[in-house]
Amino acid sequence: MNLTELKQQLGELIDPSNQMTIGETESIKHISYDEEKDMVILTIAMGRLGGENEKKFRRDIARVVKIDCEYKGLQLQLEESKIFGSITQKPIHFIGIISGKGGVGKSSVAANIAYRMSKRGIKVGVIDADVYGSSLPTIFEIPHQNPKFDENKKILPIEKNGIEMISTEFFTNPGQPVLWRGGMLNSMISHFFYDVKWHDDTQYVIVDFPPGTGDITLDIKSIIPQGRMIVVTTPHPSASHVAIKAGHASKTLGHDILGVIENMSYFINPINQQQEKIFGEGGGLMVAKGLEAELIAQIPLGQPLHHQDLFEIDEVNGKIYDEIVDFIIFKSENQL
Repeated sequence: MNLTELKQQLGELIDPSNQMTIGETESIKHISYDEEKDMVILTIAMGRLGGENEKKFRRDIARVVKIDCEYKGLQLQLEESKIFGSITQKPIHFIGIISGKGGVGKSSVAANIAYRMSKRGIKVGVIDADVYGSSLPTIFEIPHQNPKFDENKKILPIEKNGIEMISTEFFTNPGQPVLWRGGMLNSMISHFFYDVKWHDDTQYVIVDFPPGTGDITLDIKSIIPQGRMIVVTTPHPSASHVAIKAGHASKTLGHDILGVIENMSYFINPINQQQEKIFGEGGGLMVAKGLEAELIAQIPLGQPLHHQDLFEIDEVNGKIYDEIVDFIIFKSENQL
């Protein structure tokens, strides 16, 4: 029997830790044959190592290789894959909120989109991937707290307003800066996607990216290649110029650009109700044209009436965010 046939037979085995077949999860990471020793060399990933599940899995693999396929020897290495059972393997819409520079209100946009979704009964989660400038817990007025863990050592996200959230803020002391690089950043971001026990009914996950392009953007690309991005800018040329760069970087990485949001577009003068273009105008349209994307909305400057940063539907900005949610849902449900 050749290795192709062996791989097919192994593909029918069920991983007892997740009740999925090896074929379904594409768990065979390496397969080769040592002709001199008549030995099959295998590297296979399983959902969770340890206990009776791993013992049974090893026996089942050995039975197929040695008994069913009549090879003399087997060198087997099992790896634990955190991907299985994570949100990356579920039919979830990942919406990334990106910007070219800080200070354009990217995190506020991410929070308000999630908030309006939750108000509609949509099960939504938020990943605060802006590690160095984490602000979502503050925007949602969540007191500092550390996450708890379930019986399988999965991280339980913090919930507020029906929204599940994970952030580096929950893993550091109040006021403590994050001084991480490279591997530590990758590890934390991986935990957010693979080790958090998100609600089974989660439909959307809003990912608040750090401004610009860097390690985190590259790491998330490898985790959720199917993410769709919304670029946030202000009307000012300096913000628009770098927003176009951020959008092109995402396109280079293979992400779709869902559209552009121009934040702080104008201020409604309470005296004469005129739109005051404090930061200039035209930036959002410039970014949309530069990225060949749609200008989704222009959001005016304004202080929420009921919350610190979140808008309700009886406010102008709340209605705009509700329309943005309409756009996201329509595009997500009609994506090819």
